[in-house]
Amino acid sequence: MAGGFCDGSDDAPAGIEALLKEAVRRLGERDLLGRAAAHTFGLLPDRRGAPAHDRRKTAAAVYGVTSERFRKHQEPQVLQQLAEAVLTILREPPALSGGQSPMGLGPGPGAGAQRPGGPSAAGQSTLARGGRSGPEPPLRVDSVPVDAQSTFTLHVSPIELLRDIEVLVSSENVYLEMSKTFRPTVSGALRLAAAVRDPAGEIVDDVLARELAAWLRTHGRPGLPIRPGTVVPTSPGALAARGVRRIFHAAVATPLDDTYEVRPESIARAVSACFALARAERDRYEPALSSICFPLLGAGRGGLAPAVSATWLRWAIRDELARDARWRVHLVVRSREIAEAVGAL
Repeated sequence: MAGGFCDGSDDAPAGIEALLKEAVRRLGERDLLGRAAAHTFGLLPDRRGAPAHDRRKTAAAVYGVTSERFRKHQEPQVLQQLAEAVLTILREPPALSGGQSPMGLGPGPGAGAQRPGGPSAAGQSTLARGGRSGPEPPLRVDSVPVDAQSTFTLHVSPIELLRDIEVLVSSENVYLEMSKTFRPTVSGALRLAAAVRDPAGEIVDDVLARELAAWLRTHGRPGLPIRPGTVVPTSPGALAARGVRRIFHAAVATPLDDTYEVRPESIARAVSACFALARAERDRYEPALSSICFPLLGAGRGGLAPAVSATWLRWAIRDELARDARWRVHLVVRSREIAEAVGAL
C-alpha cells in the first residue's frame, strides 16, 4: 500500500508482484541482475509456479554458473540490489509515479532566487524554522570565492536538474562502471537523465554506459581498471535538451571488497584532466565551451568527507583558473548542510 501497488490485504499478493516487477525493470530487464532476479522470484509468465530449486537453476544459467556457485556468490548480490530498488520505489511519493523527481516540482536551478551572500545564511534561516519538512526547490548561490581573484557558482540541487552548463562532471570508479539508475548517486542520476526513452518511457539507449563501454573497448581496457584521476568524455544524451554538451567521467574511486577508496590527490588529477580536456574540446563547439560543473568527487559512496572533497576541489580549481580564467566554474551539492560546510571553508 505504501508504494501504491495495492489498496489493501485482498490484493496484496498482486501488489507485491507488481512491486517486484517494477524493481526488476529498474535493475534492467536485459541486465544480468534484472534477468536473474526475475527468474529467482518467478516473475516470468512461465515460471510463476516453478519450485525454488528450479528457479535458482535458471537464474544461475543467466550468469553461466552452477546453482551452488550462484547461491554463494551472485544470488546475495541479486537479492541486495533488488531490495535496494524496492526501497527506492517505496520512498518515492505516490503522486510522482511518472518518475518525476520531487525537486522537479519547484522552479529550476536558474529560476530560483539568487542570494548574494554565502550559503550559511540560507542554511541557518532554514534550520531556524525548525528544519525542512520536505524537498525544497534547487537553490543557486552566486560568487562563492575560490580565492581573492576567482569565484564559482554553488548550486544546491540534483546535478541532473541543472540547465545551460555545458560540461557536467560525473564521479566514477576506475572500471568506468556507472551506478545503477535507481541509486542516489551522481553517476546513477546522470545515467538515467541522459538515457533516451521511447514514448512509453522505457529506456531504449543507455547512452552514457554505452559510450563508456565503447571507450574501454577502443583502449583495450574492458574489465580492467584505469588510472585514478583519468577523465573520459561522452555525449550528453538526452541532457542535451537542458543545454548540456558534454559529460566528463572522472575515475576517482577504487573498489575494495564492499567499499571504495578515494585518494584526495586523485581528485586533483581529475580536476586538472577535466580542464585539459575542456580546453582541447572548447573550440569544437559554436559558441565555444565556457562552463563546467563539478560535484563533490568521492564524497558519496567513495567515503570522503564532503569538506575534504571540497577542499581538494577548491585547491585544484584555483590552480586551473590561475592558468586560464575564462571558465565559468560551478559546484553542485545535494543539501544546504553540505553547502554550509563548503561555504565555511
